[in-house]
Order: sequence, then structure tokens, then C-alpha cells
Amino acid sequence: MDATNAILLPVAFFVAALLYSSVGHAGASAYLAVMALASIEPAVMKPTALTLNILVAAVASYNFRQAGHFSWRLFWPFAVTSIPCAYLGGAMTAPPTAYKYVVGAVLLFAAFRMFAKPTEMHLRDLRPPRALIAFPLGAIIGFLSGLTGVGGGIFLSPLLVMAGWASIRTASGVAALFIFVNSSAGLLGMGNSLSRVPPEILFWQPVALLGGFLGSYWGSRRLPVVALRRLLAVVLIIAGAKMILTGSQSKPVAVSPTRAMISGQTNLFGGTP
Repeated sequence: MDATNAILLPVAFFVAALLYSSVGHAGASAYLAVMALASIEPAVMKPTALTLNILVAAVASYNFRQAGHFSWRLFWPFAVTSIPCAYLGGAMTAPPTAYKYVVGAVLLFAAFRMFAKPTEMHLRDLRPPRALIAFPLGAIIGFLSGLTGVGGGIFLSPLLVMAGWASIRTASGVAALFIFVNSSAGLLGMGNSLSRVPPEILFWQPVALLGGFLGSYWGSRRLPVVALRRLLAVVLIIAGAKMILTGSQSKPVAVSPTRAMISGQTNLFGGTP
């Protein structure tokens, strides 16, 4: 890693954790954006983003719960199906081209989420969904979380708010714990791919943890975040567009069947990665 990235990446991770955690997220989509701009290999990006996600989601969940912004009744129906599906998604490997398209689409969706400002319903009109509705939605979000290396909060929290199932702050608290369990399951599903996490992670973890604690502490106590989300969306749009536009330039990497079996991973489109 060159000197410029060695300096800028920790700073970027701190800022991403600070901003994302203020709305109950852990920053995986921003970590992916930063690593994409730094031209880091996709195989390294996914486990690295999940590792940082777990730390930030843990402190964000703690702060939002301490501030009274959490609902177990709302959390468990989504989590019970998302956890095994996140594990399954984490055990799968998409080819480089497909990976770039999928992650690019996820980043652009996150940008749309950041720009949007959902109208919040009156608290008395909020009702959690029935389990039969939450189960399949949790499974879909969990699988996509494990596959792409994000915790799923960028999908869950806008869904909860726009469907009238939770207030924005309760949605943030639920999303934080949801991200933690899904990121953990996705990382476990990756098996030996954890060896791809760079040694620099030891320097990135403390700064992300600090950013996550500060951001979620302020965010759970009425910190305005609209302007910050819109600014962050610009970064996500740039990185998402870059991933999609460069996806066609990726070339498949030959991997021996023996190495594929040792890695314990499955190619999303059949065969070995």
C-alpha cells in the first residue's frame, strides 16, 4: 500500500464511521466506496468492510439502545431469517465483473437512501409488520448483505420508516443491531477468506471504532444528519458509478479446483470461484 493510501484510508474510515453511525448504520457501503476509489482488490474489500462493520455496529447499537431507540418486537422477525441468509451470502463468491455490478448497484441505492428524506408518520400510527411479511424481507436483505459485504442497514432502515413500521430513530437503533448480527454471520460464512483481510486492519479498527462511538452517541441524541447524508451520497455515487463502469473491464481470475475447495467458497453462478 502506498503512503498516500496509508494516510487517507484511516481518515476516510473514521469520517465514514462517524457519519454513518449517526443514523444507526455501520458504514460498510462507505468503506467499500473508499476502497474502490483506492483501487483495492474486491477480494480484500468484502471481508475488510464486514470486519469494520461489526465494530461500528456494536457501539452504535449500544448508544441507540441506551438512548431508548430500540424495539425487540421489530428486530427479531427480520433477524431470524436474515442471519442464516447472510451466512449463505457470505459463503458465496461472485466473479469480479458481477461483483462490481452488484456492489455498484448497492452503493447507488445507498446514495438514493442518503438523499431521500422520508416523511415520518405520527408515533401512534406506527405498527410493526406481521412476521409473515418480515420473514421473507429479512431473508432477502440478509443474503444481499452477506454477498456484497454490507450489513443491510441501508436497506432495512428506509424500509422500516417508509412502510410506517418505525420512527426514524427507532429504525436506526434496530438497524444497528441488525447490521451487527448480519455482518457477523456474513464474515463467518466467508471461512478462510478472512486471510485476505490486510494487516493494516489493526490500524483501521481503532479509528473506525472511535468514529462509530462518537457518531452514534451524537446521532442517538438528536444530531441533525440531513446535510451530512447528502454530502456522503455524492461519494457513494462516484464510487458506485466507478464500480459499474469498470465492471466490464474485469477479467476472470483462474483458480485451481484444489484451491477453491480449500477456500471453502462457492461461486454464485455455479462451479468454483
